[in-house]
Amino acid sequence: MVSYAQGIDALNQSLAELNGINVSFEFFPPKTAEMENTLWKSVERLAPLKPAYMSVTYGANSGERDRTHDVVKRIQNETGIQAVPHLTCVDATREELIQIAQDYWASGIRKIVALRGDQPEGVEQPQSYASDLVKLLKEVADFDIAVAAYPEKHPEAPNAQFDLLNLKRKAEAGATEAISQFFFDAEVFLRFRDRAAAAGIDLDIIPGILPVTNYQTLLRFAGFTNVHVPGWLHKMYDGIEKEDQTTRNLMGASIAMDMVKVLAKEGIRDFHFYTLNRSELSFAICHMLGVRG
Repeated sequence: MVSYAQGIDALNQSLAELNGINVSFEFFPPKTAEMENTLWKSVERLAPLKPAYMSVTYGANSGERDRTHDVVKRIQNETGIQAVPHLTCVDATREELIQIAQDYWASGIRKIVALRGDQPEGVEQPQSYASDLVKLLKEVADFDIAVAAYPEKHPEAPNAQFDLLNLKRKAEAGATEAISQFFFDAEVFLRFRDRAAAAGIDLDIIPGILPVTNYQTLLRFAGFTNVHVPGWLHKMYDGIEKEDQTTRNLMGASIAMDMVKVLAKEGIRDFHFYTLNRSELSFAICHMLGVRG
């Protein structure tokens, strides 16, 4: 019988033997000068790790579109790292999407994260879906396209099988990679990966890792993304003062590191980090994985 201590030792030993790890990082466009300063400090800290790419989220309104485009271009021009914009198809016409895609291609952007996006208030039925956007982008140019995957089911999907079939449609439209919604149970992701493979979904499915720096923000995100926050995680943060950021960072890094260790032991070699424009925890986890500048 393998003891708990032996199991931990085996996990750590397997980490020491890892190679071929690829990481990517997600950022969002800053809205204030202070947020902009934080973003670029994080980009500068993480760029030497030579990530596969850095992605930038996207809002439906034109102001956020422009900010996304500006951040993407600056990352690509100043760091040499592949910069990947998110693009949504809600609140935009087909002609607008074609123009945006053409502009990205002309700017040297070759990879896009294609998403449906959040529905505007008062609109019940989407006019188009992520699979439609993937198809449109492939018609504009030969983009490498990533899409979203939901190990715990998209909040609007009636059931898990429907959600899986939707992912298959995105793959058949031309997507080559799926980035998962964040999660806190490694088994949830691994079971989802196996179900996708059994369904004949020909996509690289990359786990999305959210290092927790703010517990209340986590609860808010989990509430509208259908992510289960396990009881043990609630207990870990119980009683920690709101102002005690150092302790919260240590706990967030520990939780994410444990999950990444298990996933790496199960053969996962690609990880996508939701940085929330902070670099400290993602940098530490990457160092543990042997990804160093």
